[in-house]
Parts: sequence; structure tokens; C-alpha cells
Amino acid sequence: MPRRNFVRANTVWMMCWRWRYIPFDPQAANLMFMLVSRRYERASLIVTSNKPFSAWGEIFGDEVTAAAMIDRLVHHAELLALKGDSYRLKDRDLARATPAD
Repeated sequence: MPRRNFVRANTVWMMCWRWRYIPFDPQAANLMFMLVSRRYERASLIVTSNKPFSAWGEIFGDEVTAAAMIDRLVHHAELLALKGDSYRLKDRDLARATPAD
């Protein structure tokens, strides 16, 4: 069975988890924009990122593409901004950390 049968564009919702820390190459940025555009006002899309919208132009390599993507994502959206210390680092004493010998 061809792989394309396992991926459905008409799923009820899709999650894009953790935008990358390093920039997308131009082809990947274009594909991500196409995904967001095709799902816009048709199906749900959940996106998580620790980067503010102001940094998305740098991530996607193009301020205009990033602005268009953000525009589609936030229209009709519920935005949740979580603030605070990292849960993974809550029990670490970073001031005490020393390099391993």
C-alpha cells in the first residue's frame, strides 16, 4: 500500500509540535506555509513553540511568509502563552553545576 494512504489532509486536527531552534530551509518553510494555508478555516491545527511570533521570520527565513502564516494561525484562534521556569529544570541547581572531569 502506498505511503500516501497513511497521511490524510482532511484529519479533524493536526499538531505541529515545537517549532525548530534552527531555521527551516526554504523548501521546508514553503511546505509549512502550504500546510497552514490549506488547513486555514478548514480544519484545526495546534502549534507549540517557545519562540515569540517576532522570531518566526528568522526561523522561516522570510518575514513576509512568517507574517502570512501567523495571520492564518491566529485568525479564529485561542492563544495560550505559558510563562515561568522550565519544568525540566525545576529540581536542578544550575549555580552549583560544574563541568565533569
